[in-house]
Amino acid sequence: MYQFGDEAIVVGVRRHMFRRCSGHTTAVTIGAERFCLTANQRDDGGLGEVFIHWGKHGTSAAGLVSGYAIALSLGLQHQVPLADLIRPGLGQFFVPNGHTDDPEIPRVRSAVDYIARRLAIDWLPYPERAALGVYTLTERVQQASAWIKACDTAAAARLWAEAERLTGTALPASTARP
Repeated sequence: MYQFGDEAIVVGVRRHMFRRCSGHTTAVTIGAERFCLTANQRDDGGLGEVFIHWGKHGTSAAGLVSGYAIALSLGLQHQVPLADLIRPGLGQFFVPNGHTDDPEIPRVRSAVDYIARRLAIDWLPYPERAALGVYTLTERVQQASAWIKACDTAAAARLWAEAERLTGTALPASTARP
C-alpha cells in the first residue's frame, strides 16, 4: 500500500507467469492484414499474458500492438479484471478494419476492437461479455431470432385485440390466440 497525503492506494501483488504455460494462438486477417494473438493462461486457468504480432518487426504498427499487449499483460499480472482492461478497446475505430476471417467475429472496427472481442469471447463468462456487449455471431443470430419472434407475437396480439375491438365481442376461446 502506498500513502499519498490523506489517500492510501492499495496495489495488488504482481503474479508472474511460470516459465512454461499453456495457451493458444489465434491467427486472423482483418482487411488485408494478418495478426497473431497468443493468450497464455495462469496456473488457476485465468488469462495471464497476451502477445500480439502484426506486420514487420520494428515498424510503428508492430510496436503499437506489442505495447498494447504488454499493457494488457501487466494489468492481468496486477490482478486488474480482464473486462476493465478490454472495455476501452471495444469499438475503437481505425484501420485496418472491416471483415475478418474469424467466423465468430465477422466484422470489427479495428485491430484493438478485434483483440478485445476475441479475449472477451475466449476468457470471460457470458454474463460479463453480455454486459460489455460482446457476442459471437451465433449468439447475435439467436438474439435476432428471439426479437423477431417477440415482434411477431406482439404484432399478432395487437391484431387480435384490434379484431375484438372492431367486432365488439370477444373472439371464441377455441380460436388459437398468439
